[in-house]
Order: sequence, then C-alpha cells, then structure tokens
Amino acid sequence: MKEVVLHVYDVTNSDSEKTNNTILQINRIFKDRIGLGGIFHSAVQVYGEEEWSFGFCENGSGVFSCPVSKNPMYTYRERIVLGETECTIATVNRILRELSRDWPGHSYDLLSRNCNHFCDVLCDRLGVPKLPGWVNRFANAGDTAVVVAENTAVKFRQAKTEIVNASRVAYRFMAGLTSKNQASQESPGDQNRGGSPTFQGAWFKNVVSAGAKPSTSGSTPSQEADDAPTLQGQKSAEQSTRL
Repeated sequence: MKEVVLHVYDVTNSDSEKTNNTILQINRIFKDRIGLGGIFHSAVQVYGEEEWSFGFCENGSGVFSCPVSKNPMYTYRERIVLGETECTIATVNRILRELSRDWPGHSYDLLSRNCNHFCDVLCDRLGVPKLPGWVNRFANAGDTAVVVAENTAVKFRQAKTEIVNASRVAYRFMAGLTSKNQASQESPGDQNRGGSPTFQGAWFKNVVSAGAKPSTSGSTPSQEADDAPTLQGQKSAEQSTRL
C-alpha cells in the first residue's frame, strides 16, 4: 500500500499583486478563521516525487505533473494525507493515462471541471477519501459567487478572469458584512445607504451548504516529500492557467 497525499495551494497567479493579496486575505478569513473554504488549487501525490493535477490548455491533455509542492504558479499552503492506496505503481500509471485521455485541457471549467474535481476523480480511482469539502466549496457555490466571462472570450484569458471575479465578489461580500454591522448601530435611513448587494446573503448560504462534508483526513504542516521513484508523465506547460 502507498500513501496518497493532497497538496493544496492558494491561487495567486494573477498579474495583479493586489488581486493576489486579496485572495490570500479571503483564504485566511474564510478557511483559517471560519473553516468554510477559499480559492485553492490542489494536486495529488502517489508513488514518487511528482504531484498530479489538471488545468486549461488549448491542445492536448490538461493532466500534468510537477515536483511536489513546487508548482510555480501558486503559493503552497499545506499537505493532507488522504489515506493509502492498494493500487500498484503500474495500476496508478494506467489510471493516469486513462485520465489524461478523459480530461483534455480545453474541457476545463472553473465551476464544474477544475483541478479539484480532477483530484476527486483520481482519489476515487485510487480508493481513498475525496478532498475535504472546504477545498472546492467556493466553486460549488459559484453559481452565485462568480461572474462568468463572456463565451466569446479567449479561453486562456477566461479562467484568469473568472478567478479575479470570484475574488472580487468574495471581497465585496466581506465588505458588505462590515457595512451591515456598522449600519446596525445607526438609524434605518443610514442602513439604506450602506446596504450590500442582495445576492451576498444567498451566496454565503450556498458556501456554507455546498460541497461534500469535510474529510476526516488530518493535515500536517508543509514538508519535503520523501525520496521515491518518479512516475513518468508529461510536465506542466508554464503558459497554462491552472486551478
């Protein structure tokens, strides 16, 4: 049997430092303080020093690998041991080949087919628990949290735009909570001037209820992976936008 580890990153691949800092703030508040979720990228490690994930690309498979905890597009957060697989290394390689065919890069969708959905499928094939609910909860509540880019937009730019929109909506939601708290101490007339968008309450309700129940898998601080044989597979294209 072999240990299966989930590696989680904060999504900080925007060209804007302000946007990246906002996403980090969202993740600290909604995940670290409240325990609901955030905006995350994930990848699965099994048999070796590579982690496997999925992201957008124009042509070919969206399945890619990179050294454990070293994805240069994101900020590494933590590792979570999901369990142990009974699959042999040969079986794991076969599963990855099959998923590479089934998950082309152009099929990427932020809300319904992102890196976290891929990791869920891979974990299911490996016979270990799926991702903790908080990892992908924002995407599961995304029908009211994300302003989807125009269908005519170039796909390469679309994923990045959607991530930025998600961070903006979440930021407005948090600002709305502050405004509502301040307004409650003022007159009814003042409350009308400082109200937050009506969709924010519904979005928060969706965030709370969306996604699978958190896994019982424990998490440990970031650490270097043990030396082990490296799986064969394609490497990530640096120009691809991943989530």
